[in-house]
Amino acid sequence: MIANKEILLTELVFKFSRSGGAGGQHVNKVSSKVLLQWDVAGSTFFLEDQKAILFHALSNRINKDGVLQLESDNDRSQVKNKEIAIQRFLTIVDTALIPVKARKKTRIPYSKVVDRLDRKKRQSELKKSRSKKFDE
Repeated sequence: MIANKEILLTELVFKFSRSGGAGGQHVNKVSSKVLLQWDVAGSTFFLEDQKAILFHALSNRINKDGVLQLESDNDRSQVKNKEIAIQRFLTIVDTALIPVKARKKTRIPYSKVVDRLDRKKRQSELKKSRSKKFDE
């Protein structure tokens, strides 16, 4: 969880534009679409190792300039779209900073291997017994 969100939110840049889609005159004259931009590399909020984790975890969302961009045009209201974009941003950053648990190496128990081989052997014997030629 990010401790002091207000400081992080000061680093965000918002751009507004007209949202596409249905809506008629309202959509054509109101800039309700929100584009949230955050310069990950230039951020002073996170330490360098945290930035490296963010770059790795969010590599498909960060452009070549090191800027994370999120759009929101779900709602007719610019204010609600801005809130949605901020909430999505905080969620994405929070989840990116959660450390990935290391996989525990596990082996198949020896008893299960023996059981499988035994079943295979029995199935093999069954099939062999079907193919034997008997003299009459």
